[in-house]
Amino acid sequence: MTGSPQTLTYETRGQTGIITFTRPEVRHSLDIAMREEIAALLPDIRADRNLRALIITGSGGAFCSGGDLKSLSEEDRPVDVNRERIAKLHTWFTELSNLELPVIAAVDGPAFGAGFNLALVADFVLATPRARFCAVFGRIGLVPDLGGFFLLPRIVGLARAKELVMTARSISAAEAKEMGIVLEIHEPDSLLDAALAFAKRFESSSRLAAGMAKVILNQALHTDQRALADMEAMAQTLCLASDYHKDAVQRFLDKKPLEFDWDKMAQKDAVR
Repeated sequence: MTGSPQTLTYETRGQTGIITFTRPEVRHSLDIAMREEIAALLPDIRADRNLRALIITGSGGAFCSGGDLKSLSEEDRPVDVNRERIAKLHTWFTELSNLELPVIAAVDGPAFGAGFNLALVADFVLATPRARFCAVFGRIGLVPDLGGFFLLPRIVGLARAKELVMTARSISAAEAKEMGIVLEIHEPDSLLDAALAFAKRFESSSRLAAGMAKVILNQALHTDQRALADMEAMAQTLCLASDYHKDAVQRFLDKKPLEFDWDKMAQKDAVR
């Protein structure tokens, strides 16, 4: 990534990358600069073979309040330019959704509009009790963008997605957890630590197997059985040939504990 980012920071801790939005004064509204900085980061994240997980979070008690309405109101763009602008969002957003790493959204405060969809694109959402989620577009006469039509019904079901989009009501972290949007709820001062602990468990996993599984699962609800079987055969052939798989089988035969055991790691984290 070239230049100095203005809307976010990126760091690594161990084998986890962390994107942190850094404009809490505007609740990390998704302006053009922020979109460009996310897009610029993704190729480097994808190329970093040391990574095993990525965390996306916001600073100062907010995750992302959605599109920058001020810039929208100040610019009078032709219809075709707006269409191209919205379509371009999907270049980097699709890359993020298919990033072959576990992606964890650590959500504190509002995740509204496009910010809601930034949370939904994560594989796992950890939130605080003060997190709120809203497909807010209908309040200003718009429809969801940034992948909302694709993501939301696949997570909460079609009927619930219609309700959330057409009413544009906000939901609490607790209600989002009931709907399957949020996986865990943590207090604000422990949210990032919880996300880091969650991400760290993937350090002993197979990046290849996790990445292949994610990409295929992302297509599972709109791909026919034959195509999924072909994807399965391709992915399993690659995984069977991996050193990770061979080492894991040898550990099993030698009656040694497997390195990747989520249950045991979760128990250890709970004791700490």
